[in-house]
Amino acid sequence: MSLTDAQWARIEPLLPDRAPRRGGRWRDHRQVIDAIAFKYRTGTPWMDLPEHFGSWKGAHNRLRKWAADGTWEKVFTALLAQADAEGDLDWIVAVDSTIVRAHQHAAGARQKGPRLVSRPTMPSDVPAAG
Repeated sequence: MSLTDAQWARIEPLLPDRAPRRGGRWRDHRQVIDAIAFKYRTGTPWMDLPEHFGSWKGAHNRLRKWAADGTWEKVFTALLAQADAEGDLDWIVAVDSTIVRAHQHAAGARQKGPRLVSRPTMPSDVPAAG
């Protein structure tokens, strides 16, 4: 499943220029995003990407570069803002004990009273290493 033209029209203006500072032009951003989406949707290893996506190394490197320079965060934030403005977002939050831990006081920790002093430790009869 590739990006639709409508999806691409939303994403394309948010991406960096295809001519990097050094070297030649980058491969088509749309093809790279399709490759990245395919990889994560199917769980396939990078090296097993179908050839029609081009070099797996190029897609992987672009994913890492865009993560490091904040491109993905910029795209995600802009798409969320657009979807929210158009009323396309429904926030559903599910919280359970697998992701939220209780505070120590809710988990049976001591609440009142003085703390018992632990027994003093006696020096060992073993001679110190020298």
